[in-house]
Amino acid sequence: MKLFVTGVAGQLGHDVMNELDKRGYEGVGSDLAPQYSGIQDGSSVTRMPYVSVDITDAAAVEKAITEAGVDGVVHCAAWTAVDAAEDEDKQEIVRRVNVLGTENIAKVCKKLGIKMMYLSTDYVFDGQGTTPWEPDCKAYKPLNVYGQTKLDGELAVYHNVDKFFIIRIAWVFGKNGKNFIKTMLNVAKTHDTLKVVNDQIGTPTYTYDLARLMVDMIQTDKYGYYHATNEGGYISWYDFTKEIFRQAVELGHTEYAEDKVTVLPVTTAEYGISKAARPFNSRLDKKKLVENGFTPLPTWQDALSRYLKEIEF
Repeated sequence: MKLFVTGVAGQLGHDVMNELDKRGYEGVGSDLAPQYSGIQDGSSVTRMPYVSVDITDAAAVEKAITEAGVDGVVHCAAWTAVDAAEDEDKQEIVRRVNVLGTENIAKVCKKLGIKMMYLSTDYVFDGQGTTPWEPDCKAYKPLNVYGQTKLDGELAVYHNVDKFFIIRIAWVFGKNGKNFIKTMLNVAKTHDTLKVVNDQIGTPTYTYDLARLMVDMIQTDKYGYYHATNEGGYISWYDFTKEIFRQAVELGHTEYAEDKVTVLPVTTAEYGISKAARPFNSRLDKKKLVENGFTPLPTWQDALSRYLKEIEF
């Protein structure tokens, strides 16, 4: 199996490439930079084939994927800066990357008759209520520009590709890039009190674990919509922060102990309005994974433990 992977300078693309190599599969990485620009950690992705592609350029996308001679495309590239996407001067480029770029890839996959895997988000829903969102739910109602563009990307895949996997994820963290865990660990170095929201509920997703599932999935013909986050139950960002610091202390980083750093739970309203509205209910129903014979991701607590041992802080 040979796959074309977009967004390899990001958290997920990095791990997908490494997972492919680990299993003896071929991966061709791509991103906008002239050469691989992700973390130089010596892992397989830093040595694997790489092609610079602007996904908003339809001709360039067709040329790159066709010449790569792949069995499918794993589309991880996206504009993911949620608040910045609300800026009027950014909205056009956000749409070009998340919608036009996805459509360009989808059309090539359709033309070549190959598989396409697209990574989406719980932000395609309005985040109301407490019931976990089902993967085949069509009650779309994005709250922000990012969510709308990811939904439009989903629809571009759905309307163009026969052999598609659309995987919605949430609260993503990985080794290669910025994420909530790194932010909390860094902020606590300079602040002895942190306010973290406790009324937004979901489950974290470790890209290392997700990459394994994605490679499992794309080898099959079990196409359709899926939700994939780590197991371990639904939590708030406050709960997540408390567990991050608890595990950090267990690893010997006593500067994160409760007598050094106080974490206060606050509502979204108390925290203050961000540029982009955030969903309160990011619960994703994942039972379709088991129903289709896929192994769910490990618990988020276990994932966090492994991740903290991987990074420097």
